Amino acid sequence: MIPELSSPSVSMRDPERVMEIIQAMQKAGSNTLQVISDFDMTLTRFAFNGKRCPTCHNILDNSKLISSECKEKLKELLNTYYPIEIDSSRSIEEKLPLMVEWWTKAHALLVQQNIRKDLLAVAVRESDAMLREGYRFFFDHLQEHSIPLLIFSAGLGDILEEVIRQAGVFHPNVKVFSNYMDFDETGALKAFKGELIHIYNKREGALLNTGHFQELRTRPNVLLLGDSLGDLTMADGVQDMENILRIGFLNDKVEERKQSYLNSYDIVLVKDETLEVANAILLYLTGNK
Repeated sequence: MIPELSSPSVSMRDPERVMEIIQAMQKAGSNTLQVISDFDMTLTRFAFNGKRCPTCHNILDNSKLISSECKEKLKELLNTYYPIEIDSSRSIEEKLPLMVEWWTKAHALLVQQNIRKDLLAVAVRESDAMLREGYRFFFDHLQEHSIPLLIFSAGLGDILEEVIRQAGVFHPNVKVFSNYMDFDETGALKAFKGELIHIYNKREGALLNTGHFQELRTRPNVLLLGDSLGDLTMADGVQDMENILRIGFLNDKVEERKQSYLNSYDIVLVKDETLEVANAILLYLTGNK
């Protein structure tokens, strides 16, 4: 029915259940659908030609807007905390305070750099940031069918928006929840706005934004895309949910993590740098089989 689900990168714990969910969602109609997605390494590529692609934080960390001393300190933080983030032997409860510590320290370093708002676009343009193959169809198709796309990111909202703006796909149906910079009257970064969104508190973020979900009450069917187990809570703010289909990108440490991804996501995409599977499902759900 959806040939892309037979692709070698696709693993499913229960293929029959996946088809049941997809058929129920298709029957309900695309006007009952919303898409909730992570950004870094979900809508963007994990790697290209064997080289890692940057996250929103990396784009800034690697840019000319940051001193080499600051880059060094950010790299030390990455080397300390990233192994903890992807360590499958530690519980989320154990990781949580450490992730907050990492993000807080990194943001404090960035604030010291007097980053200028008007130079963020240049940093994005000069970076190796890449959306996944098939991104244009994904964004355009959702816009054409008036399906809301909520991007939930522990990255930097200002950079994230610039990436999709430069790709020409920042359509009106896209809403972003992320960490936004606060600039002073001269246009220099002075702080970050609001509550910190990190990899494991997306649920709280979802619940804080109940106004957004209230507007979407008539859309109880959710297509969720993520690349970490923390992303599974992004739809917790959805009221009266009827069906949810979870697609997980397993980019790294495949053997150690595959089982936990299969237990949590309906469809797991192993080292797949495209949006082909999500696009095929969207086509089916919108009746363009």
